[in-house]
Amino acid sequence: MLENVDGYVIDLDGTVYKGQQAIDGVMDSIAYIKSIGKRVVFLSNRGNISRHMCHDKLIGMGIDVREEEILLTSTVTATYLRNHAEGAQVWVLGEQGLRDELVLAGLTLAEKPEEAEWLVITLHETLTYKELNEAFRAVRHGARMIATNADKTFPGDEGDSIDVAGMIGALESTTDQKVEVVIGKPSILMAEAALEVLGLPAERCMMIGDSLVSDIGLGKNAGMITTLVLTGSVSREEAEASDVQPDYIWNSLSDLKEILQLETLPK
Repeated sequence: MLENVDGYVIDLDGTVYKGQQAIDGVMDSIAYIKSIGKRVVFLSNRGNISRHMCHDKLIGMGIDVREEEILLTSTVTATYLRNHAEGAQVWVLGEQGLRDELVLAGLTLAEKPEEAEWLVITLHETLTYKELNEAFRAVRHGARMIATNADKTFPGDEGDSIDVAGMIGALESTTDQKVEVVIGKPSILMAEAALEVLGLPAERCMMIGDSLVSDIGLGKNAGMITTLVLTGSVSREEAEASDVQPDYIWNSLSDLKEILQLETLPK
């Protein structure tokens, strides 16, 4: 029964869209829960884009969302560094979206890798050897490492694709240093950021996502109700055999509208 759920924390990749394509029916579900006064925050481990870029993408898919309702690991990483390393110079292994979020948070981007006090690692879909080597040089000259997330894969247009874990592995194995902080789901840092946006206690919220580890793990760690959707890479059989058990398993986020409508029917 979902009558006590007032806020929905919704994953993006594999839950709302795959690559550049919205998943059938999700737009209607999102519009419906907003129409009945429920609060929504979109929570993603994407760290290579900014909130502005993500907002444009969702609006382009016809999904009703405000920029303030989007929380990416790029956003939360920038907030973390602003709060814990104010004044530090930062080098980025990643793309422009992450740089944009860091600058918006008031952080200083180092001009040279050797000057950096922190290296921020995120997904880099156009990675070159030069960029990887610059990150290597930053760490060899004393930069500490923080990662937007540590996911191994993400669902792309052509199927599962290598994620940030690949970048982390390359740098940890060559520098003999470890990433000190991982921001992304299932980290409590992401859960706290989502609950702050919603303004609700965890027990009044539902986490909906396609990953048992990051989405369902985050929800359970934070004390939220959890729902796994089967539009990602996890099958129902795999979910039922897992040690991590969601409270609900739905075929898709599109199921939510029908479930809520059925609950409002006279008993």
